[in-house]
Amino acid sequence: MSIARAIKRRVKAALPPVIFLAITGYFAWNATQGDRGLVAFAQRKTLQQQVLNEKAAAQAERDGWEIRVRGLRPAHLNPDTLDERARAMLNLAQPDEIIVKLSNQDKLF
Repeated sequence: MSIARAIKRRVKAALPPVIFLAITGYFAWNATQGDRGLVAFAQRKTLQQQVLNEKAAAQAERDGWEIRVRGLRPAHLNPDTLDERARAMLNLAQPDEIIVKLSNQDKLF
């Protein structure tokens, strides 16, 4: 009976620290691996950087289109832009012209 009482006393003494360590471990794991933990934070930062890069690329493309469209407005009709668009749409070229095809990366606009 004294052995059972000694075991019971030691279990009662060890139980609060074990519970505390379990709770601490749970919060520590969630702080690093949880939905709002450090790993998720790093992933969100990477995703945010990718989105900002895509936004910058879209803004640059939009600015290029704005420059081209500005040349076609009635108030300021740019003859070069009008000629370029007409030839592109009609697929025409004059006999003395040299046509240089550019890849998508080489295009300015």
